[in-house]
Amino acid sequence: MSLYIESIKLLDGKLKNLQYHQRRFEKTRRDTMGLKNHPLLENAIRIPDGLEKGFLKCRVVYGKEIERLEFEPYEKRVITSLRLVNSDTISYEYKYADRAALDTLYRLKGPCDDILIVKNGCITDSSFANVALWDGTGWFTPDTPLLPGTMREFLLSDGILKEQRILRGDLAGFKKVRLINAMNDLNDGPDIPMGAVIF
Repeated sequence: MSLYIESIKLLDGKLKNLQYHQRRFEKTRRDTMGLKNHPLLENAIRIPDGLEKGFLKCRVVYGKEIERLEFEPYEKRVITSLRLVNSDTISYEYKYADRAALDTLYRLKGPCDDILIVKNGCITDSSFANVALWDGTGWFTPDTPLLPGTMREFLLSDGILKEQRILRGDLAGFKKVRLINAMNDLNDGPDIPMGAVIF
């Protein structure tokens, strides 16, 4: 049976965006295992003593049950360039613990720091984050993500991001890309100018 993960930001002892993680946790269990009853993450996650301060990643590994909880200090990745990589067969609609398909694409990054995955001509995600693109007036995110992330959902519901179809050829109309995920909101994510996106 496949295992799945939720990576949750733990900042000064508080779990962030937990309702969005709970929603995805339940959807994954319902869609992939047909389960109808779900534990509440806020009750299942016990923060160990000594982790009340600082910025950590809480990793929930689960299948039918929550298998384990892992806590580790979060180190922000330095991303200054992206390489476009095409794959019309990549599928990562649930946050699988097995990232082999993404890792295979990541190895195509060459001298760049990460990849920007194109599927059927549409911009999707980087190897570890959703993308937000700035056109000079607003932030947009592709309506074709491989995995709809919790930070992406929060920013869409707050009206900070707008969702639209973004094709490979549309990238020239944007000024920069920012990578967003549960650990990096729109203010924290790495900023990559379009000139550093390698076609």
